Amino acid sequence: MTLTRRAILAGTALAVTPIAGPSFAQAPATPGTAAAGAKQAPGFYRYKVGDIEVTAINDGFAKRPLEGFVKNAELSLVQQAMKDAFLPSDALPITFNTLVLNQNGRLTLIDTGNGDSGAPTAGTWMANFRAAGFDPAQVDTVVFSHFHGDHINGFRLKDGTAVFLKAEALVPATEWDFWMDDGKMAQAPEGMKGAFQGVRRVFAPIAKDVKRYEAGKEIVPGLTAVAAPGHTPGHTAYMLSSGNGKLMIMSDLTNHPALFVRNPDWSAIFDMDADQARATRRRMLDMAATERAQVAFYHAPFPATGFIARDGTGFALVPIQWTPAL
Repeated sequence: MTLTRRAILAGTALAVTPIAGPSFAQAPATPGTAAAGAKQAPGFYRYKVGDIEVTAINDGFAKRPLEGFVKNAELSLVQQAMKDAFLPSDALPITFNTLVLNQNGRLTLIDTGNGDSGAPTAGTWMANFRAAGFDPAQVDTVVFSHFHGDHINGFRLKDGTAVFLKAEALVPATEWDFWMDDGKMAQAPEGMKGAFQGVRRVFAPIAKDVKRYEAGKEIVPGLTAVAAPGHTPGHTAYMLSSGNGKLMIMSDLTNHPALFVRNPDWSAIFDMDADQARATRRRMLDMAATERAQVAFYHAPFPATGFIARDGTGFALVPIQWTPAL
């Protein structure tokens, strides 16, 4: 049967039973009704990991043409995966989500979003950060997972303005050694030179104060760095632990879960070492599924947290149950 408005109405009591009083369509508008085109509520969401309060902060989204986005899969297969996830088949909406860790008033950021350097539909981070009750002057530490622009540009605006005046910057040692190497920048393809220059724009003014960390180390209380190379040479994930609570912070282990969690052997255009990225992705997704650990991704649909379940030869992201209580 073709699903039409007439068919839907025919299957309901509304089609045959009169309703006393005015119809819903005739009800007068109530004061304070939002006008068409009103904006969404602020994009922040809090949850607890043990005694640590975690707040996801959304930085909007950007659209990326689907053609060529997955390097080792035919476009028709990628389009089908998008269709299966009820997503558009021409462009991928890539969301950006950072985390704020609040430990008894001490604030740690994990990545900083696009700042004023992203797409027109991005750049909502500061408004959402402030709506969540935070102020840049309160931030004690900024931890960077890797040096792609959508993770670092919020640290310093295009005009050179520093955003977090008292915060210390912690970066993966391997990532720093790669992107700050003049020889590697000289040898890089022309399309990558801008990324090297962007890293220098953000970090060069404070280079002597930047602290480098190694994988396997607890870099702030409760937050341990986990090597997750492939996306970039020093790409880093994290394990956040407090009491009985654990959160695997996957950073850019995947881009949209509908593509790369369900198909972990696919390679995104942004993965610098595709083979290594695939191996890292499958290993960490398998670990999350085995341990039934809560995970957080940078590019998953907001609030970008949930659990990983095995699904055929791949996996699936199972969103958390939203709750107003911490």
